[in-house]
Amino acid sequence: MSSATEPSFESRHSALWHGFADMGAVTASGPFVVARGDGAYIYDRDGNEYLDATAGLWFTNVGHGRREIADAVATQLSSLAHYSNFGDFVPETTSVLAERLAEIAPVAGSKIFFTSGGSDSIDTAAKLARRYWHEVGKPEKTLIVGRQKAYHGMHVAGTSLAGIPVNHENYGTLMPDARTVAWDDAKSLLALIEEVGSDKIAAFFCEPIIGAGGVYLPPDGYLAEVRQICRDNDVLFVADEVVTGFGRIGGSWFASSRFDLAPDLMTTAKGLTSGYVPMGAVFIAPQIAEPFFAGGAWWRHGYTYGGHAGAAAAALANLDIVERENLLQESARLESSLHTYLAPLADHPRVQEVRSGLGAVAAIQLADPAEALPFVKTLREHGVSGRAAGQGAMQISPAFVMTDAQVQELATRILSALG
Repeated sequence: MSSATEPSFESRHSALWHGFADMGAVTASGPFVVARGDGAYIYDRDGNEYLDATAGLWFTNVGHGRREIADAVATQLSSLAHYSNFGDFVPETTSVLAERLAEIAPVAGSKIFFTSGGSDSIDTAAKLARRYWHEVGKPEKTLIVGRQKAYHGMHVAGTSLAGIPVNHENYGTLMPDARTVAWDDAKSLLALIEEVGSDKIAAFFCEPIIGAGGVYLPPDGYLAEVRQICRDNDVLFVADEVVTGFGRIGGSWFASSRFDLAPDLMTTAKGLTSGYVPMGAVFIAPQIAEPFFAGGAWWRHGYTYGGHAGAAAAALANLDIVERENLLQESARLESSLHTYLAPLADHPRVQEVRSGLGAVAAIQLADPAEALPFVKTLREHGVSGRAAGQGAMQISPAFVMTDAQVQELATRILSALG
C-alpha cells in the first residue's frame, strides 16, 4: 500500500530524456505511461484503454501482445542470446532470417546486411553507396540526395538528408555532400543532376510514402519517373522502406515490389520484427554487392548487435504471423477502410485535408498546425493514442489486425475530439 508521503510516479521517474520532446512540458505534466497492449489497443498504468492509431511508431504491424514472438525470443536467448556476425561468424537463426528475407526481396539475388534499426540502415546505405562507387572506379560520386519533407532517421547521414529543416538545425554541417530536392516533382531531381553533374551524385534516397514528414502520398507516376531518372543518370536508387516495408504499403511485402522499383538498395526496420525487438536490414541488389563478394574488397562496416540472434528469432516469428494470418491482404483492406472512414473528416472546419488511399496509413491535416500537439492529449481523452507528424498532421498507421469496425470507431472518436 502506498503511503501518503510516497513521491509521485513523475518525481520517481524523472531521469528519462524523451526523444522529440519539450522536456520542460513533459516534466511539468508527467509522462503518458503505456503499461501493456493487446491487438489494436494499448492500456495506461491505470487500466484505461486506447485505440492505438499509430501502432507504436509505425511498427506494431501484427498487433500488441503476441506471445508467439515473445516465446520465440525466449527460446533463442536460452540457447544463444547473440554472437557477432563479423568475419565468418554468424548465429544460425540470423543466417536463416537472411535467407528468408532474400526470398521476398524486390530484387532477386539480393544480399541482406543487418542493422539495429532504421537510422542504422540509412547510414549503412549512405556509406555503401559511396563505397560502391569507389570500388567501381568513380570515387568522385559522393553526393547523397534526399527530398523535402522526408525523414530518414537521426544518425548523421539521415539527419543531413532530412527534408524537415528543424531536424537538422543548430548542429552545424554534419555531412556537406547532401542535397535536397522537391518531394513531389521528379524534374527537380533531374535539374539537380544537370546542375552538379551525374558524375558527382552517388545516390537518391526516396520514401515511397513520406512518413514522419506528414504522410504524403507520391503523386501519380512520380516513383516510376524518379526511378528511371536514376537509371538514366547512373545514380543509385535507395528505397527507404523503414515505414512502408513488411506490408504497410498494402498487399505487398514492399512498396518497391508493388511499384516495380527494383531498388539498388532498400532500407528497412520497424515491421521486420513488428517492434518487438530492435532490428533493421538493408537489402542490397546483386550488382551493388558484386565488387565486395567477387572482387575481394573488404567493407569495414558493421554493428555489434546487427543481426542479433534474439531479434532474428522475433523477426522469423513475426513473418510467420504475417503469412499465416494473411496480414498483407489485411493491410490492403485497411488501405480502403482508412480512406472510407477518415476521408469524411476533411469536412470538419478544424481539418484542412485528409491524406489517405495508399497503404495502411493516413494523415489528418489540421487547419491550424499549432493545434497538433495539444490535440494529441485531447485524443487521449477520447480513447485514442495518436501522434503529430510533419506540420500539424495527425499520423494514422494502425496495426494490420485493426478491424473495419475499429477503424470506424477510431474515426468516430477523432470526430468527437475535434468537437
